[in-house]
Amino acid sequence: MGDHTFSDPIHTAIRLTAEEHELVATRAFRRLRRVHQLAMMHMVYPGATHSRLEHSLGVMELATRIFDIITDPANVLDEVRAALPELSDPQQCGYWRCVLRVAALCHDLGHLPFSHAAERTMLPPGWNHEGLTRAVILGEDVGGVIDGIGLRRLDVAKLAVGPREAPELRFSAWERILSQIIVADAFGADRIDYLLRDPCRAGVRCPGFDHLRLIAALRILPPPPQSSDRGAEQAAAGQEPAGNAGDPRTPREPSLGMLDVGLRPAESLVRARHFLFARIFHQHALCAYDLHFADFLRDWLPQGKYPVGVPEHLKTNDDHVAAACNEAAEDARAAGYEAARCIVRRAPFQLLYHGRPGSLRPRYSAARAIYEAARRHFGPAGVRWTVRTVRSGWLQFPVRMKHGAIALSTAVSPCLARPPAARAEYVFVAPKWRDRARRWLTARDQATVKRNEDHYQAV
Repeated sequence: MGDHTFSDPIHTAIRLTAEEHELVATRAFRRLRRVHQLAMMHMVYPGATHSRLEHSLGVMELATRIFDIITDPANVLDEVRAALPELSDPQQCGYWRCVLRVAALCHDLGHLPFSHAAERTMLPPGWNHEGLTRAVILGEDVGGVIDGIGLRRLDVAKLAVGPREAPELRFSAWERILSQIIVADAFGADRIDYLLRDPCRAGVRCPGFDHLRLIAALRILPPPPQSSDRGAEQAAAGQEPAGNAGDPRTPREPSLGMLDVGLRPAESLVRARHFLFARIFHQHALCAYDLHFADFLRDWLPQGKYPVGVPEHLKTNDDHVAAACNEAAEDARAAGYEAARCIVRRAPFQLLYHGRPGSLRPRYSAARAIYEAARRHFGPAGVRWTVRTVRSGWLQFPVRMKHGAIALSTAVSPCLARPPAARAEYVFVAPKWRDRARRWLTARDQATVKRNEDHYQAV
């Protein structure tokens, strides 16, 4: 059995080896075909029906391109080659290339039905989709195939989730670099693929970025020189370091970075992500459907929580949950009936108030004040409130300048030093209260809104 090629709307063609194709045939990957990449977004953008499997194949393709660029002997500095012996060993490079491809394929195996729609509230304390991903990779369904390929399960699991989500595991410098290829905030294959794929599949125009130029500029680089201890002193004093090498989070070993020609596309990626979240992922109707979906799951699931055992996790997909939701919407005695009816009949709660999107100060919230007043006036069952934030994550990495010096990205790029961030708050009311609630808000709570929004501007 030879290689297999999948046609892809973003990367044209994605080729899998026979062993990787066997992995994609497992139950865990068959389940990913039935997990929407964009949760409930198809309720608002009908074209957004692509699956987590489609995205995972794209991440594998991009991760492979990045690996081939950064391990090309012509792109490796002597200092880096001395620090990372794996780069000089063709057998080791071949092994870790296979591990990286499989880890990229597996990185989303732990996603719940409808992805992020209810993850924060539906998992037991201490669990997230990365923890479930590790459990699935280390389990027999996927782990047995990984063993057959000749790879170590733990190596795959570490690269799939990265050190931030597995702080109890020990990562070598080489393993940290390879995990960055998948999960890095500024240039990880996961982020690049969904920023290319999701707007395209939803039919929405999003600010673009040159991902090919960005990938071509990636390099493994030595840490920047320690300019002073001033950053460490600032951190110890509780002050924000000024983006210099004294920051205690500054890399002390080789890490994934880029040539300075990659800064512009990296900045464009950050801006594109902010736009995608602020204008599309946080669209108010989508937020309303997410709230109803979380309400349905809270009533439908035993004890209101998803099971975290691997066999139970693999049994549950979007089709399973959607069928239960459809059934509940037809039976007023069923658990989750009210929320299911809002979803199935496309009658979500209506927007009453949208808080200022630019503020990150939840303490002084006009939306929260409106929500509390509306609950008292209309009753708790007919009012909902949600907060959505967008942050860019940790965007500090080494950059090789034209003259050969190594600098920090946050020192040479204002956009990466202070990436855009925003907070949006929404208050929703039941459709039957919509007109009355809007008249109530206009007549009685203009002063509340103005007082709170003036406070926003003053702090």
